[in-house]
Amino acid sequence: MEFPRVVAGAARIVRDVGIAEELAQDALVAALERWPSDGVPDNPGAWLTTAARRRAVDLVRRRETYARKLAEIGRDLPAAVAPEEPADPDAIDDDLLRLVFTACHPVLSAEARTALTLRLLGGLTTAEIARAFLVPEPTVAQRVVRAKRTLATRNIAFEVPCGPDREARLGSVLGVIYLIFNEGYAATAGDDWLRPALCEDALRLARVLTGLMPDEPEVHGLTALLEFQSARAAARTGPDGEPVLLKDQNRSRWNRLLIARGVTALGRAEAASGGAPGPYALQAAIAACHAHALRYEDTDWARIATLYGVLAARAPSPVVELNRAVAVSMAEGPAAALPLVDALTGAAALRDYHLLPSVRGDLLARLGRTGEARAEFTRAAALTRNERERRMLLRRAEETGG
Repeated sequence: MEFPRVVAGAARIVRDVGIAEELAQDALVAALERWPSDGVPDNPGAWLTTAARRRAVDLVRRRETYARKLAEIGRDLPAAVAPEEPADPDAIDDDLLRLVFTACHPVLSAEARTALTLRLLGGLTTAEIARAFLVPEPTVAQRVVRAKRTLATRNIAFEVPCGPDREARLGSVLGVIYLIFNEGYAATAGDDWLRPALCEDALRLARVLTGLMPDEPEVHGLTALLEFQSARAAARTGPDGEPVLLKDQNRSRWNRLLIARGVTALGRAEAASGGAPGPYALQAAIAACHAHALRYEDTDWARIATLYGVLAARAPSPVVELNRAVAVSMAEGPAAALPLVDALTGAAALRDYHLLPSVRGDLLARLGRTGEARAEFTRAAALTRNERERRMLLRRAEETGG
């Protein structure tokens, strides 16, 4: 959980995210060696960050640039690593945010920006990033390596840019934060369905961005979306960590404070957009429909289907079309939605996407085609790499007759 912060703290000194990652790994190794005998420190994150920063300073000395770097970091390495309160709100002192903007520099391709930031900030493995992108693992590995090399050879500054440069990188930054949150909200692999630390980091960064760029509607739109989604987190798993589907969730466990924050952020997004909401604001509006329904039966599925239609026009995607089909099935019935899902079976991006057969299985089950439904749930279980989700899908297959 602390790894991204450790990387960001080291990168602030060495100005090289690849080297900073190595220094962070060295700090983790040092912890494994010392903590068993010395005990775990009261603030493990501060210990790790300080250890990585000490190694960074040593590296600067060895490169004979210590005098220049010393002027930047001060003569005494602080024992604590909490950032000072910035005097200028437009220059928020947040190493993690600097890391995001640096990894989203225009010299990198859009795919490389997102892959690198997910690796460094989200702490995701190459396999997890590949799953999020629906691309082969070697492709992601090459993107990360090339991105680090490019940032190093081009001497990209480790900073939050200002003015037009900041706006130019905003789309990539928002996309990265969104993907990090999604990986925490529904983990692609592992034994746990939720990874709360990723959700918290993503939401925190989104909130920081709203202070940094208060006039950008999509910043507020993304923040609203994450607030709404975070509000449901406590109800999305059962006592043993098993997934709980939306229709089965105890809505009294939804966080009403986060919902209220989402409503406020969505209002700001709509006001700033001038009546032309962007993709994140549209997704937030969909999430708001769920948040306002006190019971599953009260959900305004017709409006959700309409919003997905608008979203599909603004940001075309097979995943959006799949979600629209789900909304259509709830508003008009499974028979109306099945052709929409069948039309997506040939989409290359969804070839290994487990939710496609999962949704199709649900529609077939509701239509009484139980044998076909069971086969789809089984196929979906084979595609997912999350153990919790796999068990849920196999259970649905068993519960489906035929």
